[in-house]
Amino acid sequence: MKLSNFRGMETEVQSNYTYMGRSFSDLSINDDSSAFSDCNSDRSGEFPTASSQSRRLLLACATDNSDELIPQLVSDLDSSSIDAIKQAAMELRLLAKNKPENRIKIARAGAIKPLISLISSTDPQLLEYGVTAILNLSLCDENKQLIAASGAIKPLVRALKVGTSVAKENAACALLRLSQIEESKVAIGRSGAIPPLVSLLENGNLRGKKDASTALYSICSVKENKVRAVQAGIMKPLVELMADFSSNMVDKSAFVVSVLVSAAEARAALVEEGGIPVLVEIVEVGSQRQKEIAVAILLQLCEDSVPYRTLVAREGAIPPLVALSQSGTSRAKQKAEALIQLLRQPRTASAVARGTSDHSV
Repeated sequence: MKLSNFRGMETEVQSNYTYMGRSFSDLSINDDSSAFSDCNSDRSGEFPTASSQSRRLLLACATDNSDELIPQLVSDLDSSSIDAIKQAAMELRLLAKNKPENRIKIARAGAIKPLISLISSTDPQLLEYGVTAILNLSLCDENKQLIAASGAIKPLVRALKVGTSVAKENAACALLRLSQIEESKVAIGRSGAIPPLVSLLENGNLRGKKDASTALYSICSVKENKVRAVQAGIMKPLVELMADFSSNMVDKSAFVVSVLVSAAEARAALVEEGGIPVLVEIVEVGSQRQKEIAVAILLQLCEDSVPYRTLVAREGAIPPLVALSQSGTSRAKQKAEALIQLLRQPRTASAVARGTSDHSV
C-alpha cells in the first residue's frame, strides 16, 4: 500500500485576490510532490490587513520581486521587535506557500534555523508562524533533509503538545514531510511525537484527525514506532473512527491499522478494542475500497492465529466474504478467498493464505 492512497483527502480551498485591477487566482497551489493532498500547504488566512507590508507581499507573490524581499525578511527574523519578527515570519510563510521556487530561495537565504527557533517561542502566534513556515519550506524535497538536520523535529513535537489547533495540525503535516526521509522516522518516534499525534487523532477536529492519521501512517512504517503507537493507545480511536461511517475517517483509520497489524502488539490491541466486529461490518457494508482494506487487515490478523480465526468466524464473516470473493476487486477477491479458506479450515490453511497474500491493500 502506498502513501498516495491518502489522496482522497480534502483539497485546499482556492482563493482569489485582486490588487491594482489584477486578479491572482493561482496563489494557492497544489504541490504535486506532496503525497497527501491535505498536507500540502498551510491553511491560514492570506492577507489579514490592507497594510503596506501586505501589498508589498502580494506584489512579491505575483511577480519576481521576492529575490529582493526574502533576504530582508530573513534579516528581520533577528529583529529586537516582536512585531517585526511576526511580520517577517508571516511573509516568509506566505511566500513559501504561494511560489514553489521561493522555498529554495528562502532556505538558501538562511531562514530555516531562525524559523525553527520561533517554534520554541512562548508566544502562540510566533510559534504558529514558525511551524507553518517550516511546513511550507518542507514541501520542497531539497529542503527536507536540511530542516531535519537543523533540529526541527523536537520543536515540532513541542508544537504538537502546546501549540494552537492550527499549529498542531501544521506540525503534524511538517513531521509527515520529514518522515518521508526514511532515517527521520526513527528520530521522530524517539522524540516523543507519537503520543501527541495519537491525542490529535482522538481529540482534534476533522482536519486534525486527518493530519494526525496521515503522519502516523508514515511514521509507523518503522517497527519500533508501531509498538510506541500501540503503547500510546492508538488502537482505541482507530477502531472508533473505523466504526463511524459518518466520520469521513473510515478509510484513513483503516489504512493506519493496516500498517500497524504486522506487529503482534497491534494485533492484540485491535482485538481487545473490539476491532473484529467493526472490520467484519466494513466487509459487509463498506465501500469497495473499505472492504478491500478490511479484508486485508483480517487476513493479517488470522494468518497465524487460530483463536483470532475463531473470533472472526463467530462474527459471521464468511457470508460477506463470499459475496466479496464474487464481486470485489481482483485483490479483494483474492484476499477474501484466502481468508475464507482460513476460517473454514482454521488449523490447516495458514500456508495457503501466506501463499496468496502480499499484505498490500
